[in-house]
Amino acid sequence: MKKPPYASAFSRFLAYAIDIAVIITIFMGLGFFLGMHAVFNPLTALPLFGLWWYGGMLIASWLYFALMESSAMQATIGKRCLKLCVADLDFTRISFWRASGRYFGKLLSRLMFFFGFVMILFTKKRQGLHDKLTRTVVLSTKHPHHKRGAKAS
Repeated sequence: MKKPPYASAFSRFLAYAIDIAVIITIFMGLGFFLGMHAVFNPLTALPLFGLWWYGGMLIASWLYFALMESSAMQATIGKRCLKLCVADLDFTRISFWRASGRYFGKLLSRLMFFFGFVMILFTKKRQGLHDKLTRTVVLSTKHPHHKRGAKAS
């Protein structure tokens, strides 16, 4: 049996960078469309308004990652560009709640000085803390074990 190709730390980083660029572009465009450009200037932004803005960005990014990673595509835009997907340890699609756990696990990794992301370099299945916590892996979409779109667990 052939070993499934786990995504490299570099390809995962690039996918994440693409996703962040997509989220920021959409959110900034929306903000400017709605006339909220002041939030990007801390000298003119109202503190409460900024709190709502960043809270909205947190919710929007959570929904972006959780909905896309739990979809039939099993990938965000960045992961799709790099031909990666998220799966559980049985190589099947993850649920919305498991994808949500991955997202909030990434926040935990940031709070721990990015240690959870560094783990990707040293674990056998190239899992970060968020992957370990939610029992998921990031894979190349072209491997024989992957059951793309299989029912979420």
